[in-house]
Amino acid sequence: MLSYQIDTFGKPLAQAIRETPQPQGSEVLLKVGSCGVCHSDVHLQDGYFDLGGGSRLDMARAMQPPRTLGHEIAGTVVAVGPEARGVAVGDRRVVYPWIGCGRCTLCTTGDEQLCNAPQALGVHRDGGFADHVMVPHPRVLLDYDPLPEDQAATLACSGLTAYGALKKIDAPGADDAVMVIGAGGVGLSGIRLARELFRRPPIVVELDRSKWDVAREAGAGELIDPSEDGALKALMKATGGGVAAAVDFVGAPASFDFGLGALRKGGKLVCVGLFGGATRIVPAMVTMKAVSVVGSYVGSLAEMQELLAIARAGRLPAMPLTAQPLAQASQALDDLRAGRIRGRTILHP
Repeated sequence: MLSYQIDTFGKPLAQAIRETPQPQGSEVLLKVGSCGVCHSDVHLQDGYFDLGGGSRLDMARAMQPPRTLGHEIAGTVVAVGPEARGVAVGDRRVVYPWIGCGRCTLCTTGDEQLCNAPQALGVHRDGGFADHVMVPHPRVLLDYDPLPEDQAATLACSGLTAYGALKKIDAPGADDAVMVIGAGGVGLSGIRLARELFRRPPIVVELDRSKWDVAREAGAGELIDPSEDGALKALMKATGGGVAAAVDFVGAPASFDFGLGALRKGGKLVCVGLFGGATRIVPAMVTMKAVSVVGSYVGSLAEMQELLAIARAGRLPAMPLTAQPLAQASQALDDLRAGRIRGRTILHP
């Protein structure tokens, strides 16, 4: 079994070759066909998330190297444990990776992605930057036919994260505008899903104008460069007082501030991105505008099933993809870190 894993935080991924494991109990062994590269993989490789002001969320305790990254996984079943039901050798499946303990209140009520004892693939268990991956139970293996395998893989995080965030928005009224901040991999999923869910193109805020064309192809309406003088003032005027909802797929101080400032009275900001940093919130303005700020972390298994139904029905435009061989996993992370990626990178063993 070949994999590329973190041996030391902050260092390039290391190649590892070991015996291919055999599934036990309810386990299922998948031969990886496609695995997406996510910006959170960059943070995991670094070993921390930036909390601003010099503070960091250290991943050393939650994720102990060696660890194989990769949580957007699709492939073919090649072996099943004796207790695995509902899946057979040869089945092509996409993995729901945000696995919980299965026992706590969050897990039993359907929000296992928020479990305090998580078993997420590519984070707490070895993931898909490999030629094989062990999945603990067939319940998290989902049929994606007739989607292309590489497109299906992106739904496990990029698509699911966007879908889970957009579901936190109330159905906008006829005169309401919805705004998407960021046109990276997850942001592009947000754009195409917003158009599908709300039946109108979202306003898209993207600092990097080189991403504007691909944002338009995904279904963006008006595009805004937030660095332009008067951009927020012009947006407030054009929308008659602000947007009903904004989804921040960046998660930087500037993007959060722009999103919060762009809300109309009673509006909602959904914070998704993990870029890092800290910002200041004025409580009086939150009160006087009656706005709400909510966080959204990936999505539930039920939401992924809903998302797959939308995608399998042909209701989503394809995600722009860049294919690279598994051996270039570390380079793919460097390219993503440097902003050289448009859409999503998919690794193929």
